[in-house]
Formats: sequence, C-alpha cells, structure tokens
Amino acid sequence: MAIGHIIHDKKLLKLILHLSWPAILEQVLQTIVQMADSAMVGRISAQASAAVGVTTTAMWLLNGIFFAAAVGVLAYVARSVGAKEMEQARVGSMQAMILTVILGIIVGVIALSISGVLPVWMDADPEIRADASLYFFIICTPMIFRASIIIFGSVIRASGDTRTPMLINALMNLINVVLNFFLIYSTNTYSIFGISLTMPGAGLGIAGAAIATAISYVVGGILMFIVFYFGKKGVSPRGMKFRLDWGIMRQCITVSIPNALERMTTCLGQMVFTSMVAGLGTIPLAAHSIAITAEQAFYIPGYGFQTAANMLAGQTLGEKDEKKLDSISLTITLFAVGIMTITACILFVFPEVMMKLFTTDEQVIALGASVLRIVSVSEPFFAVSIITEGVFNGVGDTKAPFLISLSTMWGVRVVSTFICVKIFGLGLTAVWMCMVADVIVRCILMAYRFFSGAWKRGRFGH
Repeated sequence: MAIGHIIHDKKLLKLILHLSWPAILEQVLQTIVQMADSAMVGRISAQASAAVGVTTTAMWLLNGIFFAAAVGVLAYVARSVGAKEMEQARVGSMQAMILTVILGIIVGVIALSISGVLPVWMDADPEIRADASLYFFIICTPMIFRASIIIFGSVIRASGDTRTPMLINALMNLINVVLNFFLIYSTNTYSIFGISLTMPGAGLGIAGAAIATAISYVVGGILMFIVFYFGKKGVSPRGMKFRLDWGIMRQCITVSIPNALERMTTCLGQMVFTSMVAGLGTIPLAAHSIAITAEQAFYIPGYGFQTAANMLAGQTLGEKDEKKLDSISLTITLFAVGIMTITACILFVFPEVMMKLFTTDEQVIALGASVLRIVSVSEPFFAVSIITEGVFNGVGDTKAPFLISLSTMWGVRVVSTFICVKIFGLGLTAVWMCMVADVIVRCILMAYRFFSGAWKRGRFGH
C-alpha cells in the first residue's frame, strides 16, 4: 500500500490517535513515577539504586506471565468485539477473571519464596543483598492486585477503551509518588518562600519505596476490577457463573504460551545480562540501572502506539478486513518510527541531564551518560520491533516473536556480553553495544516477517 494513501487517510489517522494518546499518556505517567522512584531512592545512595536495580529484571519476568495472559485474552476479546459477538466477548472476560485469580496466587507465592535468594542468584554485592531482598518481598506481596491491573486492563482496552486504564494508572502513580515522599525520608524542615514547613516522614528508605509501590498496586487492582466488572456492560462478565470454558480458555492459552515463553526467555536473558553487569561492581550497576530507567522515557510513544496496534489488529481480524489491517499496521509503524527518531536525538544530546535527575554521584552520571548516547541510535529500530510485535500479538501470531526474541536475546545479547565481559574484560559501554546489536537484529527479523505476510496466513482465508 502506498505511503501517501496511508498519510491522507484522515479517518484512520484520527482513530489511531484517539486510541493511542491515552496509552501514550499512561506510559508517560508510569515512566515519570519510575523515574521519581529511582530519583528518590538514588538520593539515598548508589548502593540503594543498585539494590532496587538488581531486582528489576526478576519483576519483569514475573509480570511477563500476567502480560502474556493479557495478550491471549485481548486477542480473543478484541476479535469477538470486532465480529460483534458480544456474548463470546463476555465469556472471554470470565476466563480473564479465572486467569487473574490463579496466576495472581501462584506467581505471588513463587515471588515471595525466592525473595531471600534472588540477590545471590543475581551476583549482587553482599552489601546490597539484604535491602534488595526486602524490597522485592514487599513489592511482590500484593501480586494478585498486580495481575488484576494487567489482565483486566487488557480486557478494557480490547473493548476500545484506552482512557479508563490510563486514568486508573494515573491515580496509582500519584499515590506512589506521594507515599514515597512520606515513607522514604525522615521528618524534615523545608523553607519555601521564607516559610519553614515541617514535613513528617517515616524514614524507611528502600522499604518505604517498596511499601508505597505495594499500596499503589492494591488501589489500582481494586479499581481496575470495579471498572472491568461493573463498568463495561458490553464485555463485563457480571451475572455469569465463575466457570471455566475450556474451549475459549484453550484459545487464549494457545496465544499466551508463546508470548509467555518469549517474555520468560527475554527476562531470563535480562537477568543473566544484569548479573554480568552486577559483576562489574556497584558503580557500573547503579549507572546501568539508572540509565535503563532514564531510557524508558524515550520509547514511551512506541509502547503507546503498540497498545493501539494490538487492539485494532484484533478487532480488524474479527471484521475480516485485511486491507484495513495493512493500513493500520503501516500507519502506526510510521508514527512510532518518526516520533522515536526525534526522541532518540534528544537522548543523544542531553544524556547527562537525564542522569542528574536520579543521582548526584559524578561517576554514575558520567558512565550512565555514555551508555545512553550509545543506546540512542537504536531507538528507531526498537520502534519497528515494538509495533510489529503489537500487530502480531493482536492477531494471535505469538510463536514467531518468541523465536525471534529467543534467538536475539540469547544468541546476540547474552553471548556477546559474556564474550566482552568474561573473556575480554570490557566494561559497561561494551555491554550496551551488545544490547544495541540485539535490538537491531531483532528489528530486521521482525520487519522481514511483517513484510513477508506470513503472520496473516490462515487468518483471512489464504
């Protein structure tokens, strides 16, 4: 399809922007809170930043299970909505409730069980292991509420509503930031325009940051359930029996399993990757952790557009409109690449500014800025991977992304990082070059599958 035709399809552009902006704003708010969290913890010490950072990839791994379930449910519900089969959409929503309860309990138990040994597995310095274990234990305690946020949020988005999950996440973020301030720091006196104000504080440090996050999860999970169950008449399972429909559940699981495997292999690769970074020392680990957080601000648009791509691809498949699916996919990809090219330029020019938001340690700032410049070149490539993955997931094609992620994460990132760190003794900048190589190779493979059309075969009768 000609690019000129895509750009001048005003109805399509309006639809994409209408669905994307709440998702982008939601990503912005989440990233701001993560940055605020990192900045507040970073003000304690580099060791505190490292303690939080060493648990991040493990949390990604556990959350990945919920996101994988959400992909399966979203693909089914969105396709049902697109085909105007609303009763089937409601049955799909009931399967989402069952998955939330089962996975929330199982993942929560596993997370709490490994909290004591996780920092040892990650090869963290002994001085930060106790804090890292405590932080991970606290934020994993309300795991069922985290499952509620992710899985129920996907059903709400599948119905075409990206605004409500954004508002709930905004409230969660506000609660997190406010509680951070009161729980992390001790009682202190501040001077504002010559007026002295005494602000109470619990002085709990890293534990305070974890408690604030846990409370925000509880509030968000409850609110997401209320909207899902009582507010979405078209897809709400309200009034239905809490009963497994194995036929529909099997369809959801068939889509979810490859996505779960993708997330697990990617996150396990990230954990191995982070453990090798941890072996470089506390300063490189702190710089790595903070730079990872800082970079998130610059690929926000990609994940916002991915949400729209995911939902629209599923609904369009239900409509059996292949031409519309092509238009949507290419348009969103162009949007994401263009915007992330701009953000990449900003990241390249101002990396020190980003690092200074999170820490005052000059060594950490200098090292983090150097790796942020390196990763900035990969942002447009990352955009292509993000959007194509969203489209593939939306139509239920999750096997190919899994195989691609497996090959690039382990075959490119982990192997090359091992060679650089363990064999040649290179530092953090070499590690991030390995990460960029992973992103670029993955982009090439995802783009090849997209333009080959293999992801559509068998879904439109050909």
